[in-house]
Amino acid sequence: MLLPRRCVVERSFGWMARFRRLARDYERLPETLADLSYLVFAIMMAKNFIHLMAHVL
Repeated sequence: MLLPRRCVVERSFGWMARFRRLARDYERLPETLADLSYLVFAIMMAKNFIHLMAHVL
């Protein structure tokens, strides 16, 4: 049985795979990879926020 929110997580990681540096694991330290993941999600959230605000105004 699939979890109800699983598709959201899989979609998010699919979006994250668009960033070339995260498509392959070139990082030596796991902390660096985790930091890059946070950065990617922050960029994606900022884009979504700007798109949402453009439709509101």
